[in-house]
Amino acid sequence: MADDLTPIWMRPERPARGPQPSHSRAEIVAKAIAIADAEGIDAVSMRRLASEVGTGTMSLYRYIPKKDDLYELMIDAVAGEDPPPERPSGDWRADLRLIAHRQLASARRHPWLVSLSGRPVFGPNTLRLAEFGFSALDGLGLSIDGIMEIVSAVTAFVTGVAQNELGERELRRRTGVNEEEWRRAQAPYIQSILDSGKFPHMNRIVIEAEIPHSDPDKVFARVLDRLLDGLAAGIGHD
Repeated sequence: MADDLTPIWMRPERPARGPQPSHSRAEIVAKAIAIADAEGIDAVSMRRLASEVGTGTMSLYRYIPKKDDLYELMIDAVAGEDPPPERPSGDWRADLRLIAHRQLASARRHPWLVSLSGRPVFGPNTLRLAEFGFSALDGLGLSIDGIMEIVSAVTAFVTGVAQNELGERELRRRTGVNEEEWRRAQAPYIQSILDSGKFPHMNRIVIEAEIPHSDPDKVFARVLDRLLDGLAAGIGHD
């Protein structure tokens, strides 16, 4: 059982003795990502992956012992698609903004990624990205907990935005109804809510709000700046 918990990052890719493997982890992980991108994470079974790679299912376990290891490798591979700069710019807001935009872009390219968020991954690419974010806040007088809280707040915000976008995409796929069609169908009921006069803030949202009709990237950038403003106000009070 203890061996089952050995991190994949501590397991050598190639055995010291015996026949050398015919495939690389990178090749196997790339196949898994392609399946997940096209069909969703639930389509990534070890049997399916073995078939795509061209090996037996049991042979695949010689490369990657369990599915959780595969997920970690997939997350780390995605983190390496658009690596951060070698060092922070000196403008912590700009650096966290860069991380946030890249994180959202990754979630849009790989919709399954958000569903695998949870325990941290300590692969080389994810570590490099995390170190960049932490380093961006170094020298501001924050404790290490304060640094982690700020980076976590930005990451959680991006994850929430990505989940909302992916939820709409999944609804569209499941129902065959796009957002504009849904809005038209809801219109009579929404009008009855307005006419009731019981929900004044909802009235203002329907009549005045720009966000439901704005470019989502512009909304994301604007709200991210508000979040960074709030986080900046707390620096010095850690």
